[in-house]
Amino acid sequence: MSRLRADVSHTPTEDGAVLLDQRSGKYWRLNATGAAVVQALIDGATAEQIVDRLVEARPVGRERAAADVAALVDQLTKARLVTP
Repeated sequence: MSRLRADVSHTPTEDGAVLLDQRSGKYWRLNATGAAVVQALIDGATAEQIVDRLVEARPVGRERAAADVAALVDQLTKARLVTP
């Protein structure tokens, strides 16, 4: 399960959220779905639980939701915003 790094700030916005990497000063803007994924990570959800939440809340199939969650977590990991 991935977690936001301690030096990454998370702030919800009207249309999603922003992440601030306090080490580099870079901001990452997330749409509503990305914000939901990150909030679920903060809440301690597993990838499977996040997929379940997305399938329940949005008009998306399980396969697509799983691929999108995996892709976002991979991008956040590569950007060193989350720890695996």
